[in-house]
Amino acid sequence: MDELLKWRSEFPILESSVYLVSHSLGAMPRRAQEKLALYTEQWATRGVRAWAEGWWDAPVTIGNLLGQILDAPPGSIAMHQNVSVAQSVLLSCFDLKGPRNKIVYTDLNFPTVMYVYEEAARRHGARITTVPSRDGMTIELEDVLAAIDEETLLVPISHVLFKSAYLQDAAAIIRRAHEVGAHVILDTYQSAGTIPFSARELNVDFIVGGSVKWLCGGPGAGYLYVRPDLQTKLEPAVTGWMAHAAPFAFEPGAMRYAENITRFLHGSPAVPALFAASGGYEIVSEIGVPAIREKSKRQTTLLLQLGEEAGFSSKSPKDPERRGGTITLDVEHGPAVTAELNRRDFCVDYRPGAGIRISPHFYTRDDELGAVVNEIRKILETKAYEAHASGAAF
Repeated sequence: MDELLKWRSEFPILESSVYLVSHSLGAMPRRAQEKLALYTEQWATRGVRAWAEGWWDAPVTIGNLLGQILDAPPGSIAMHQNVSVAQSVLLSCFDLKGPRNKIVYTDLNFPTVMYVYEEAARRHGARITTVPSRDGMTIELEDVLAAIDEETLLVPISHVLFKSAYLQDAAAIIRRAHEVGAHVILDTYQSAGTIPFSARELNVDFIVGGSVKWLCGGPGAGYLYVRPDLQTKLEPAVTGWMAHAAPFAFEPGAMRYAENITRFLHGSPAVPALFAASGGYEIVSEIGVPAIREKSKRQTTLLLQLGEEAGFSSKSPKDPERRGGTITLDVEHGPAVTAELNRRDFCVDYRPGAGIRISPHFYTRDDELGAVVNEIRKILETKAYEAHASGAAF
């Protein structure tokens, strides 16, 4: 018996859809609606007083809630709008014109990360070393380790690659970076909530990510973890009044940074998004990521088997220990098949070079995996995909 299925009733969309796209947007829990109702009630009844009754502190208090999932100490996570902002805040802490200005990442990073650093290189002189994938889907650990040297400043890497769900050896990369005095920025967008890890045990310098996917927290709630011993050593140039030591003193002139994680904030927080995200965090924390991971490994293995039996190849890692929560199926007419699946309320997505991405989560039934594979076969056999000549964007 699958004990985690008791959580299905918490997610309204499961009543009408086979929802297998949590790698892109996790299903909304009813708690998110309740949290947003609380926010609107506070706004309606408390007005401006709500800022002093929880709104102003939300980037840290909600960060502490997330910290229970990431095993991060209280006061080490600041909530932001998205990963692009979090990466930019971190990057602005460092001198990119000095001799140690090399930035190492892989060509399978999520593009938004590469955009941030490529512009830093173009405008400020940082040197980018991009580690190529040998097969377009995975990254050889030895290639990453070899690229990190004494001139390396930052190593922004994805814990799980978005295209293939390949799980990188973050611990080994962090050890190598620290040997030469470099800092690692670990992007856990595709791992937090489905892969157990400990910020403390990894001894990672920084973590960035968002709540959209496996955390079921919705958009607008990105996060930035800064290891406690580094917090007062760095001064972000991307900053604002929330990062000030005395924001309500409204002091003119040069920045005077806070002595804690709030120095990595900037302008006023996106309060509604933080309220919404807390519902998903609570559920994931209550279930426990280890239990989610065990189910994920079992169901992704089953999905691979079902796909192979139906004649579909996959570029996903075969070893569940090197695989995140997503399986890709290489299906002819993939974008158009994806569009037809979504029209039929089978929620998946497609990525060029990877295929149709399918992700069970803790609320997924086993029979739904067989159902989506069978639906793909029907669409191909009947050529129903021909109604979607332009394919699918998501």
